[in-house]
Order: sequence, then C-alpha cells, then structure tokens
Amino acid sequence: MGMLDRFADIIKANINDLLDKAEDPAKMVDQYLRDLTESLAEVKQETAGVMAEETRTKRLVEENKDEIEKYDDLARQALKAGNEGDARTFLAKKQQLVVKGESLAQAADAAHENASKMREMHDKLVSDIETLKGRREAIKAKVAVAKTQDKVNAVSSAGDSAAAAMSAFDRMEQKADEMLDRSNAMSELNADSGDAAEDLEKKYANAGSTAAVDEELAKLKAEMGL
Repeated sequence: MGMLDRFADIIKANINDLLDKAEDPAKMVDQYLRDLTESLAEVKQETAGVMAEETRTKRLVEENKDEIEKYDDLARQALKAGNEGDARTFLAKKQQLVVKGESLAQAADAAHENASKMREMHDKLVSDIETLKGRREAIKAKVAVAKTQDKVNAVSSAGDSAAAAMSAFDRMEQKADEMLDRSNAMSELNADSGDAAEDLEKKYANAGSTAAVDEELAKLKAEMGL
C-alpha cells in the first residue's frame, strides 16, 4: 500500500537523519519522539479516513443488498398478479444490482484490508512511542553518567598533573639540598686547609708576649708595695 510505504519511509528518514546528527543522544531521542508523535497525528488522520471509507463501502453493500431483495420481492408480487412483463423488468433491475453488488463487495474488501493495515500501523506506532518513552529515560541516565564520568576523568587528569608537579618539586628540592651540602663541605675544607706551622708560630709568639707582660706586671707591683 503506497500510503503505508510513504509513512514508513518518512519514519526511517527521520531516524536516519537524527542518527547522522546524534551529537547528544538525550536531545536526539527527544527530537525523534517529537517527530514520531507528529507522524502519529498524521497516521491517525489517514487511518480515520480509511476507516470512514470502509464504513461507507460496507453501507453501500448493505444498501445494495436491500435493493436486490426489494426488486426480487417486487418480481414475485408481479408474477402473483399475473404481470410477467413487470416481473421481467424487476428481475432485470435485480441483475443490475447484483453486478453492482459484486463491485461494491470488492471495494468493501479492499477498504477493509486498507483499514486493517492502517489500524495495525497506528497501534504499532503508539506501542513503539510508549516503548521509546521508557527507553528515553534509560538513554538520558546513561548520557548523564557518561558526562559525570568525563568530569571525573578530567579531575583525575588534573590530579595526575599535580602529582607530576609534586614529584618535580621533590627532585628540585633534593637537587638544592645536594648543592647546599656540597657548598658546606667546600667551606669546611677551606677552613681546614690553613698552614699548621704558621698557626703554631702564632701560638708560641703570643705565649712569649704574655710571659713578658706578666713579668713586667710583677715588677710594677713590687715597686708599689702591692
């Protein structure tokens, strides 16, 4: 059925177009549901029209049957009255209605088939929309978890960078300690590298000077009677 194929093509085109642009699945599923809902409204209108056509053709078939029965009854009444010519006329009309009834029956069958297909498509579309509404929440929950995970990953990356920086600072501090220890060692070595003989010479020179001062101080005390 061309109309049903057209709706199927529209729905397929909608979802394929959305999948091609699916940067945010949560937003896309909302858009797809909106498109399906709009398609459902159109399907409802078309289904109502096909069902109305089914009802109309059924009514025409029933009306034609009533006409056939009417002319058959008139033919019988004409024969009872002895009017064979009138009976022939009524039977000829009945035959026309029988042929017409066959065409009406075919149209009614086709209308019934079309209406059944449209109702089936309508019901399936309604069911699919309800199913997708339930799945939409699951999709949104997954998207939310993914976004949260991305934030956690970003923070973890920042933590790794901070840890690397701390490690670098530790190495720099160790290097500074090594430099300071080396400098202190050099100072100590420089302090210990003086001439030992000169140091002893100064010691004894100072000792002689001190003895002379002590001797002079004793003489001065004796003279003063102290």
